[in-house]
Amino acid sequence: MAAIPASMAHRDRGGLAVALIALVLLAGLGAAYYMEEHGHVVSGMNNQVVWGLPHVFAFFLIVSASGALNVASIASVFGEKAYKPLAPLSVLMAVALLAGGLMILVLDLGRPERLLVAVTNYNFRSIFAWNMQLYTGLFAIGALYLWVLLERRHNRFTRPVGMLAFAWRVVLTTATGSVLGFLVARQAFGTAVLAPLFIALSLAWGLAAFWIGQVALARGPVDDAFARRIGRLLGLFLIVVLWLVAVYHGTNLYWARQDAFERFILVDGAPYAQIFWGGFVLVGCAVPLALVYHPRLASPRSTLLACALAIAGAIAFVYVLLIGAQAYPMEIFPGYAARSDFGDGRIDPYLPSLPELLLGLGGIAAAALITVIGTRVFPILPREGR
Repeated sequence: MAAIPASMAHRDRGGLAVALIALVLLAGLGAAYYMEEHGHVVSGMNNQVVWGLPHVFAFFLIVSASGALNVASIASVFGEKAYKPLAPLSVLMAVALLAGGLMILVLDLGRPERLLVAVTNYNFRSIFAWNMQLYTGLFAIGALYLWVLLERRHNRFTRPVGMLAFAWRVVLTTATGSVLGFLVARQAFGTAVLAPLFIALSLAWGLAAFWIGQVALARGPVDDAFARRIGRLLGLFLIVVLWLVAVYHGTNLYWARQDAFERFILVDGAPYAQIFWGGFVLVGCAVPLALVYHPRLASPRSTLLACALAIAGAIAFVYVLLIGAQAYPMEIFPGYAARSDFGDGRIDPYLPSLPELLLGLGGIAAAALITVIGTRVFPILPREGR
């Protein structure tokens, strides 16, 4: 019986993976069409929880897009040569993650055919309008960044373009956090702490997403020392995230009017308190920190597992922040009880539907498919694994 060459087996596995990714993307597009045709009544959303599970995935992807540029920034801006071979993949994944997140937003908000109106009409007093400009700018800068990285004649422009991308990503993530920070219609929002918090979140989540993509696409074995280096960097970002999350909740607890909301999110509000402590703090932060810093546990596999757990914790955090904040009733008159037949003061239940989950997974599949196609079309990957 003839042996199958390893390269051919690798291509077969790659083709199967691409087919599965495309199938998930098609399922997501079908779910968006189903909700568009039947209305959001087929979803778990209601008059109070208007941003559901798809927005959780969208926020995660958009925030991670900024952080996926970590490796390229470290190579170009800070001059670390060890990261240089992976810089093109870092830029490609940033663009792909942003495209996947925006796809979810366009399809989930309804009337996707009116996207041209949003692109050509701006209200510059709206943070949403500013974000449209920033997202478009990141696509353009990403394309320019890839050009100067891949074209040897223009490699001398890598540093200035990298500095521009670094500054742009900080502004973009600040604006993404400000989408919630400028909203005063929910108890959890309306605080400037969310802007630096989202920057820290992007650093951790984007690095985790990048490393999973790098390991999945690597053409050779991953360098053990470099993998541990990535793990320690991820751990550092997670420590900053934990600190800023503590500052965020500490700031809320300083205001007497936020006591009830904080008790809901951190103690009594099922399932949000359990998701926060179990999903974000334990699974998304504590266990990854142990995996990357404990001398007996640290290894390339531990780094990969830590990245996967950090992403699971990211979804848990955004779910609590976004869904929990909408489910909790707005306290319009602190110290007084407001009642009406509409359900004022009621904690709204929310149960995600299958179409919502499929749409969210479709956005992730879109980002993965763009990344895979990009690596097939352009010389993105280094010839040997890092």
